Amino acid sequence: MVLQLSTFHWEGGAGVAAARLHQALLNAGVDSHLMVSEISRPGPQTAAWADSAWKSRKARVNFVMERLSFLPYEKDKSVRFAFSPAAIGADITDHPLVKQARIIHLHWINFGFLSLKSLEKLFALGKPIVWTLHDMWAFTGGCHYNRGCERYLSHCCYCPYLKKPGEYDIAFAQFEKKQGLYKSAPVTFVSPSRWLDALVQKAGLTNGKPSLTIPNCIDTDFFKPGNRNEARRTFGLPADKKLLLFAGANTQDPRKGYTYFQKAMQDPNLADTEVVILGKGKEEDFRNMPVKTHFLGKISDAYQMVQAYNAADMLIVPSLEDNLPNTVMEAMSCGTPAVGFDTGGIPEMIGHLESGFITAPKSASALSEGIQWLLKNNVDGSVSENARKKVLQDYSEAVVAAQYAQLYDSLLHGQ
Repeated sequence: MVLQLSTFHWEGGAGVAAARLHQALLNAGVDSHLMVSEISRPGPQTAAWADSAWKSRKARVNFVMERLSFLPYEKDKSVRFAFSPAAIGADITDHPLVKQARIIHLHWINFGFLSLKSLEKLFALGKPIVWTLHDMWAFTGGCHYNRGCERYLSHCCYCPYLKKPGEYDIAFAQFEKKQGLYKSAPVTFVSPSRWLDALVQKAGLTNGKPSLTIPNCIDTDFFKPGNRNEARRTFGLPADKKLLLFAGANTQDPRKGYTYFQKAMQDPNLADTEVVILGKGKEEDFRNMPVKTHFLGKISDAYQMVQAYNAADMLIVPSLEDNLPNTVMEAMSCGTPAVGFDTGGIPEMIGHLESGFITAPKSASALSEGIQWLLKNNVDGSVSENARKKVLQDYSEAVVAAQYAQLYDSLLHGQ
């Protein structure tokens, strides 16, 4: 039995990716169990650590205490959730699922679910550990994305996320703890993108450790092309306009690059297009968009998500840092091509001039150029067709589940 561990369940990019993999493994006949901090919705072989009122309160307290432990150090509010000290978490080593598991598969485990101490106890069990990285945290002194700082390549210190960076700051201390933790731990690091795996192989904490790339997966029978006019009617969107979709769990996160999209839309050549915004935020956050904007807010219903992708002519992904965004995979699976910056794993997903357009990072003019190229070259639907083919080939459930099944088998049988 393989036990997947994730803080979130069907929430946020990492939580969605973990839940999708669990379902894909079950469909492939792998005995997978998923344990999350708290369940979002019932599912097969899915359990919550917080399975009682007392534990639910404890989970919330752990989250608050974990964030409070960083409060005295944070530079400002903008970095509050961008750094995890992993000081507070649950001890799950005596949980029946942990005891039964032959392999423990970690996903995103921060925000009070598992601490560094929790990981130490899990590693001490001696069971093979697979750790799918959904950001950079596993090999940094605490940040989830490095924002240009490269100290993680040797040893974290003078952390730019901190109010008072220093030679022996909390980033230095966490780096030291992880160093001790990984020394003899039976861990294989899996990165959904080749970009992230390259960082794993260079990082001071993880270079020389077993690592490989296996992408996230998606149910291509659910996320599929549909009737555009019908999808637009669902949201009351115009039938006769070119609609550009900007989507994210948190649209206001600077990492998502909304500012560059807003500047790109000032191009007079895009004056006849309209924008659709999907995700957390407020309508007033997008009043500076030069063209008409339709704010759909956060959509939790998966069918409505499919409709939103099908309503759009393209997805815009101006992320400054990203691993393998679910939004890109979801849109392309629905036959909606994407325009994105050449950052992180995004260029691995979008085939330039084939299934979308890749532009120079932090360039509004390049983004505008990419949007115009796609408007011009997808009139016959050929780019949409290529986008769908890419997902079927690389990210379908069966393809990804087979790669993980092979990894599990090699760890259990030493092949």
